[in-house]
Amino acid sequence: MLHLAQVQKQGLSGEPKLRLIARQESAYTWALISEIDEISATETDCSNDGSLVLVDISPTRQILSVQSAKDWVLDLVKNYLSSGITPAFLRQEKERVEEGLQSLTIEKQDLARRSVELEARREEIQQLEIKLQKQIQVLEAEKQEILTRFNSELEACQNKIQELEAKLKNS
Repeated sequence: MLHLAQVQKQGLSGEPKLRLIARQESAYTWALISEIDEISATETDCSNDGSLVLVDISPTRQILSVQSAKDWVLDLVKNYLSSGITPAFLRQEKERVEEGLQSLTIEKQDLARRSVELEARREEIQQLEIKLQKQIQVLEAEKQEILTRFNSELEACQNKIQELEAKLKNS
């Protein structure tokens, strides 16, 4: 893992140590190391006390490579600081993005609430449709019963009329 470190010579022996300052989290993300974390650099060419270096450290804390951080720092200055990307600007952008995310979260919650309401209304309408279909079936059955009774009574009346007509003819 890549780290930014400062070379520190120890006492009279001059044995170099690297004080780890920050570590790379991803391609464009670094995290400051708040606690003092030093690693022995006796087997590397770190002679300039106080200089900044980029050091690649294995998971077992073995130094894999050390290089001057000069080009890296100059690249940061060129790409970010000279174009007006300041920490304040980045904070503002972060706040703007967070506000946008909060707004989207609120909209998402509102859409979810509306979706639940619409689903409840849809279910209510389906229940009303089922109830209406049952009422239609009941009315259809009543209609059939009334028509059957009416036809029976009509037939009975027609029979009586025919009987009366027959009696009138005979009398």
